[in-house]
Amino acid sequence: MVSYKDLGLVNTREMFAKAIKGGYAVPAFNFNNMEQLQAIVMAAAETKSPVILQVSKGARNYANQTLLRYMAEGAVEYAKELGWAKPQIVLHLDHGDSFELCKSCIDGGFTSVMIYASSKPFAENIALTRQVVEYAHDHGVVVEAELGTLAGIQNSKLHRFCLHSVTSSSISSRTVYIRSSLPTLAPQKKSPSSRLPLTASISAWVMQ
Repeated sequence: MVSYKDLGLVNTREMFAKAIKGGYAVPAFNFNNMEQLQAIVMAAAETKSPVILQVSKGARNYANQTLLRYMAEGAVEYAKELGWAKPQIVLHLDHGDSFELCKSCIDGGFTSVMIYASSKPFAENIALTRQVVEYAHDHGVVVEAELGTLAGIQNSKLHRFCLHSVTSSSISSRTVYIRSSLPTLAPQKKSPSSRLPLTASISAWVMQ
């Protein structure tokens, strides 16, 4: 097992706290090969900008989990060579679809993971999210989750309800927090994979 700290990576909890205080956004980029990773690190080092390196399940399989770990460590050292004395780099699993995948990434040095279970019934989504959160918490890893359904097309299915699980008057943000143990909940106004805009105004919550 490898900790993200061993690779020189940083935790998003502190990174986001600084971003909120400073009033700026932190970019997140998916990469699939060395050339893309080089370009991301070069730009981040040049601007001294904290950055999130995102890897999908498919990209992780393509790159090989062992090679990916050393690529992340190499990204940190490369940033230092480019003059960034203290790189603020995160390695994040994008849209992980199982506890086993999230656990494997945590054990392999990822800073944060996303558990994507919005296709499941709400109760199952909450239970799976909680399982991932509890394991991640023991290793200092942050979890992102999608606790609802975004309007639009996801997994080739048309969803007609806008975050019904979260915005329904019968289910509050506090309920989501208690049942899932998520430290943060930030519903989006539009899904990255959606072809339809949300019809409701969505707020963001940060649970302390």
